[in-house]
Amino acid sequence: MISEAPPFWWRKADWRAWILAPLSFLYGRVAGYRMAHARRASVSIPVICVGNFTVGGAGKTPTALTIARAAKAKGLKPGFLSRGYGGSLDVTTVVDPHHHRAVAVGDEPLLLAQEALTVISRRRIEGARRLVAEGADLIIMDDGFQSARLAIDYALLVIDATRGLGNGHIVPAGPVRAPIRQQLRSATALLKVGGGHAADRIVRMAARAAKPYFTASLKVRGDDRLAGVRVLAFAGIADPAKFFRTVESRGAEITVAKTFGDHEHLTEEEIGDILTTAERQDLLIVTTSKDFVRLSGHHGKSEALAQKCRVIEVDMVFDDHLAPGLIIDRAIVACRERRLREMKAKK
Repeated sequence: MISEAPPFWWRKADWRAWILAPLSFLYGRVAGYRMAHARRASVSIPVICVGNFTVGGAGKTPTALTIARAAKAKGLKPGFLSRGYGGSLDVTTVVDPHHHRAVAVGDEPLLLAQEALTVISRRRIEGARRLVAEGADLIIMDDGFQSARLAIDYALLVIDATRGLGNGHIVPAGPVRAPIRQQLRSATALLKVGGGHAADRIVRMAARAAKPYFTASLKVRGDDRLAGVRVLAFAGIADPAKFFRTVESRGAEITVAKTFGDHEHLTEEEIGDILTTAERQDLLIVTTSKDFVRLSGHHGKSEALAQKCRVIEVDMVFDDHLAPGLIIDRAIVACRERRLREMKAKK
């Protein structure tokens, strides 16, 4: 399954957005109503949801990983809950990074499972209950803010400072998933990623709604400088341009750049083309962690490409290093308050 946002979503609204506006109005009414009136099931442990306002990547997975590391530093056992987007399994499953492949469980769950207990489930509440049964004492939900039927104790919405809300329209006219004001009402806090200004308007709206916001940036792990190195860079993520900028920030010269659909599994022909092009032009092959895990566990050309790839790994680094711990603490408090309300309601 491939998710690829139309390029016009990320530019100033044009005739395409306005033609689709009536459909967006209907979609927004339905999405907003569901968010406001959904009956959410409850579990006994805190639930942190890392979501975003729009379709496409904003840095949710690196953010979830950073929060999990902070939880482990506090002596907690975090568990990731993912829908398993891009994978074929439709049953609730504990992800084994040494056994499962991305084609079955999705690329993001495989990355998450390398850090902590991870469960995929099409039904979030079933996945959450499985995490509780597996001994987790904190759930970090990767995405699902708009659609989950699970009670959330802390909803952190991640927004990219370069892309912002795109053209500002709701699907299908733009990338926004539900009416912004409804999303803000349901959010606990915002996380602005990067140094651009495209997110400034939504940050001001959040401030007027008394919602706190944090700032962070994606940092390349280690000191993997590529000064003067000619590379072939490929990426099948929601925002490949962000990855290419990261590669160039390490001093590399991108001679060939190849983009694929978000979560796309490469064909033998596509892999062969990458290998042949890199060999013919004497280029180093670089890619993302998500693209790399989609190659892992396979044989033939996939294995050959995985062996030749240099993975550019990034971490989400909060400007305030105490922020992830603060988010966890507030989620724990909110969970206690939720559980007390539930107990009183039963009496």
